[in-house]
Amino acid sequence: MPREPRRPPPALTQPALERLALRYVERFATTRAKLLDYLRRKLRERGSEGAIDPEALADRMVELRYVDDLAFAESRVAAMARRGLGPRRVRDALRHAGVAGEDSSTLDEAIDEGAEATAMAFARRRRIGPFAPEPVERDQRERQIAAMVRAGHAPSLARRIASMTADDVPDLREDHA
Repeated sequence: MPREPRRPPPALTQPALERLALRYVERFATTRAKLLDYLRRKLRERGSEGAIDPEALADRMVELRYVDDLAFAESRVAAMARRGLGPRRVRDALRHAGVAGEDSSTLDEAIDEGAEATAMAFARRRRIGPFAPEPVERDQRERQIAAMVRAGHAPSLARRIASMTADDVPDLREDHA
């Protein structure tokens, strides 16, 4: 027996869109740009484009401080630094999330200052360079450098860390003594 075609959902009203926006911001840490994309997508899916202004609703969520791009960016930067990801990856993630302008430039200095520490954290986690259990061959070291570059670290920094030995890192010498 053939199924009846599904009826399209009814067009969104302003209160319905507000409920969707509230549910979205309560469930996800987000930016104004990501919320706006979500609202536009919902309006497009329901055939309500042009009937409601999603910009005004997104601005209202920012006014009410349900959405805070700077807090989102600070949280994302800290989480990515803990994972050992480099400045390039962090900036790409922020740009993708829609954090731009003043909020982004506020964090640029902090991102750059922690570059070496995050690279060392990445190397420790992946057992690269001074954290490797034994010296590695040239081709393996090149793969390690490539992994660090993919993680967003500068090639020169990745090469320097991958070439280090346990004696080059003060903390490691104390651990092995």
